[in-house]
Amino acid sequence: MSKKAFTMLELVLVIVVLGILAALAIPRMERDLRQEAADNILSAIRYTQHLALIDDKHKFDDAKWQGHFWAIQFTTSTLATLNNFYTISSDEDDDSNVDKNETALDPVNGKYMYNAGGATTVIDPDESPNIFIGKKYGIDDLNTSGGCQDAKTIGFDHLGRPHVGFLGSTTPDCSSYMKSDCKLTFSFQNNAANSFSIIIKQETGYAYIEGQPDS
Repeated sequence: MSKKAFTMLELVLVIVVLGILAALAIPRMERDLRQEAADNILSAIRYTQHLALIDDKHKFDDAKWQGHFWAIQFTTSTLATLNNFYTISSDEDDDSNVDKNETALDPVNGKYMYNAGGATTVIDPDESPNIFIGKKYGIDDLNTSGGCQDAKTIGFDHLGRPHVGFLGSTTPDCSSYMKSDCKLTFSFQNNAANSFSIIIKQETGYAYIEGQPDS
């Protein structure tokens, strides 16, 4: 009685087909990771601007009023990619620090957009996992250029206009207006996916993913 088995040709064909499927799947996985990370950060920037528009912080009689802007602040660490995150807050107590009671609640899950651990990888139960872009996506670096050169904190005023360098301000003027379009470029650990950039327009604060103007 003969036994049925795969021929060498059939095995080779299966290996070839699996190779083709893998070649098609890997770029898709990269695109999904990159797009998901970009969409997360873009939504956070727009949410920050939305909070600024509905919560008027415009007080020219207070020399430190600009520090109260709703702002998104990116924290990156050279110690570990897991430490990279962002927060959304308004510095109500003028100490230039992000406190939990000053941070926004994530509209997705109702948790604080805040990290108490700072340089550690600990995530408290009441902190939104969406802000931990290092742990979630493997983002390990942020380069800022244009109107936000060397700035990782971007605030918005009551008209939605973007500001930089406003924390610790002691003058009631608006010298912190962004002077040109801001470009935020995010890269991934071990080049797991291609880097992407988010543009924030100077005058309107409109933000979009570079190459995707309708994003």
